[in-house]
Amino acid sequence: MSTRIRLRRVGRKNWPEYRIVVTDRRAARDGRFIETLGYYRPRSDPAEIQVDAERARAWLKQGATPSDTVRSLLKKAGVFASPKPPAEPPAEPTAAAEVPPASPAEG
Repeated sequence: MSTRIRLRRVGRKNWPEYRIVVTDRRAARDGRFIETLGYYRPRSDPAEIQVDAERARAWLKQGATPSDTVRSLLKKAGVFASPKPPAEPPAEPTAAAEVPPASPAEG
C-alpha cells in the first residue's frame, strides 16, 4: 500500500480548516485515513499550523509521500529541520591570547 500525507478538508462553508492525515493514495480527499498528524487553519490570523513532528518523521521514514502543499506546511512547522546539537559554551581566553594594550610611543 502506498501512503500519502495530505490535507483533509473539514470546517463549515466558506471557512475551511484542514487536517493533515496519512492515507492510502487511492482514497477520496475526505475519505478513509490511517492517522491524523495535525491541523492547518488558513483563515485564522496568522494561519495556524500544528503538526506532530515525531509521527510525521516516522511516516516519512516509512516511505509516505507528502503532497506539495503538505510539504510546504511541514517545512514551516520545522519537521524537515534537523535537530540542532546543544550549543557549546564559548571557550575561555588563554593567557597567550591576552595581549596588553599598546602604550603610546615615548620619545
